Amino acid sequence: MARPLEYDPYAYEVHEDPYPLYRALRDEAPLYKSEALEFWALSRHSDVLSALKDFETFSNRNGVSLDRDAFHPGADATMSFLAMDPPRHTRMRSLVSRGFTPRRVSDLEPRIRELAARYLDECAERGGCDFIADFAGKLPMDVISELLGLPVGDRAMLRGWADTVVHREPGLVGLPPAAAGAALQLLQYFQAHVAERRTRPRGDDLTEALLEAQIEGDRLSEREILGFLFLMVIAGNETTTKLLANALYWLWLNPEQRNRLRADPSLVPNWVEETARYDNSTQALARVVARDTELYGTRLHEGEKVVLLIGSANRDERAFGDPDRYDLLRNTRASLSFGHGTHFCLGAALARLEGRVALEEVWRRFPEYDVEPEGIVRVHSVNVRGFAALPVKF
Repeated sequence: MARPLEYDPYAYEVHEDPYPLYRALRDEAPLYKSEALEFWALSRHSDVLSALKDFETFSNRNGVSLDRDAFHPGADATMSFLAMDPPRHTRMRSLVSRGFTPRRVSDLEPRIRELAARYLDECAERGGCDFIADFAGKLPMDVISELLGLPVGDRAMLRGWADTVVHREPGLVGLPPAAAGAALQLLQYFQAHVAERRTRPRGDDLTEALLEAQIEGDRLSEREILGFLFLMVIAGNETTTKLLANALYWLWLNPEQRNRLRADPSLVPNWVEETARYDNSTQALARVVARDTELYGTRLHEGEKVVLLIGSANRDERAFGDPDRYDLLRNTRASLSFGHGTHFCLGAALARLEGRVALEEVWRRFPEYDVEPEGIVRVHSVNVRGFAALPVKF
């Protein structure tokens, strides 16, 4: 008798390679029910896309985490507008956008390139490095920190807290105590940072832009600002770190694609986009059913949890030809890596900029790099997929 399908987003074996299971879910159980963890999962591209568009049915009001105890002390602040639907979400996003402008993002390019060059030159002197610890884990935190005006000396500490927030323990369903503690430490840190900015303004960073942002006299509250700063350090740092390492890893495993990049280095932006489709940093986003609905002949009731499997949607053969092939020439327009609709990732432009600039600098220096597979360590998280360690030699 065939073993019944079981999708457990906390299982370490799922973190190692979820894609065969995703295919089985799409084929056999496109609306999957986890009795043990009390959630539904959607795995087909069309279903995930429809749910992302339909916030009136699939609400963000409880945030994007599946954790039963995601509402740890302070979580209402940490989730920011990820835990809002319109019209609250529209207001919050509009106010944040007053500070987080396309110009502010594009102006970062020279500094991103400078930071990337510095770290890569240090790696070159040693003939190799742990790509996470020595480059991909440092660069995004530096960029976010400079954007927010955070001190250089605090960045390793912030990175440690961010890593702890997303890490999940084997056999533990829900939020580990260490993750909740790290979230509170980040909030306390940002409370002090905002208070300092109010009394000693500098006028040149995103924190102060958020403090000053207004539309017809409406301003962001203290809680809303703290939530956005927290979101920037978690989502803006962790996902980009994973994107950079995933790109290096998959190009290494696909020599024909490396040859394409050798022949045409202008394909680096395609390298970013195809990596995000093929093995996205954000694998899953939770929603709550806001009103009864029916899918595949099954009734979903208000209040039930639904997990949108972004990683599966991006490998759906119904949306992409030969989806398990890593292809730098692919048209990735249908990719859901940065979401869709109302909750399309506000930081997508920054992630793409960092990815392009960082990988341009990597490729310019080290087109003949090698990954040392025996030293690879994966991240264990419900939502985030990537590496905790990725040793490379040049």
